[in-house]
Amino acid sequence: MGLCALLAAACAKPSARIDGTLTDAPDRQVIVKLLDINNYKVLDSVKTDAAGRYSYNVPVQKGQPEFVYLYYGDTKISSLLLQEGDEVKVVTDTLGRGSVVGSVESERLQEVERKFAEFLREAEQAEDNAAFRRSYIQYYREAVKYVMNNPHSLTVVPVLFQNVNPDLPVFSQTTDALHFRNALDSLSAVYPDSKYVKALERETTRREGILGFDSRLSMASEAEYPDIKSKDINGNEVSLQALDSKAVILFFWTVTDPESKILNQETYKPVYQDYHDKGLEIFAVSLDTDKAAWASVVKSQELPWVNVNDGLGASSPAATLYNVTSLPRAYLILDGKIVDRRVEGEKALRRELDKVLK
Repeated sequence: MGLCALLAAACAKPSARIDGTLTDAPDRQVIVKLLDINNYKVLDSVKTDAAGRYSYNVPVQKGQPEFVYLYYGDTKISSLLLQEGDEVKVVTDTLGRGSVVGSVESERLQEVERKFAEFLREAEQAEDNAAFRRSYIQYYREAVKYVMNNPHSLTVVPVLFQNVNPDLPVFSQTTDALHFRNALDSLSAVYPDSKYVKALERETTRREGILGFDSRLSMASEAEYPDIKSKDINGNEVSLQALDSKAVILFFWTVTDPESKILNQETYKPVYQDYHDKGLEIFAVSLDTDKAAWASVVKSQELPWVNVNDGLGASSPAATLYNVTSLPRAYLILDGKIVDRRVEGEKALRRELDKVLK
């Protein structure tokens, strides 16, 4: 190798190369995006030639693979997981139908996305809750199997973070923290500097905290409850632990959930009317992101108890603190202790309240 070639090699920045063809699309723009943990960052746009061909070098550091996505307009045409030195060939049409050659991880990623898209279509077409649940359980088992069988592939990271909808992660069980931990330990050994592994570490820590909370509840019949501080409908900060009540119903809900609104009207309002003067309070935590819609429902339903909303939806720290993975969800707090058992139905709730409220 000559001196010039040596100098060029020494100065070259770590990267991966994409050689693509967008069939039947000459002189068009292909947008290159990089996954930046929670959002996409546009790296560049490249123009196809008269035959639809294009090339692009993606900056990729050694030991830090990158999730890269190619778009034609608003349509994602290819998903890639690129390592330093990869040279991939991508052939797709403008709808994203095509192939990737030269990157095993990219091929895995495309297969992961294909199976998830199939599950979402099947779930959307489910005729009832039972059919949806069967589809969900089957996909969840397949996802767990994939994570366990590919411990050193970064493609398990998007699998672990998949969501059926904003309120339902695929990995929604408390004990899924164990799958996160196993994946993290395996990937950390291979990609210790990867930003995606660091994001996985943060989520693992959060989930292990929830698992620890649930474990403490399961080891005692009653446990003291964590505090929640949030803004009420008037914009004033209120605290759960500051309530001077012998009994508190901590209720997580959303105005978009019909069951939650029915509970308000048919269960909680009659119970509140009968027991509030005896020492009952309800602390209702809304997991709505639309605070105006939440406030409108609170007023239209004339809910007399404490209503709070931080506008963060399912990402609310209160939901994380109490491991709220489905709605509606309620806890009963009696004499300053959270009751470690589900109280289902109005009759059961009244029996519990009668024990402490005379």
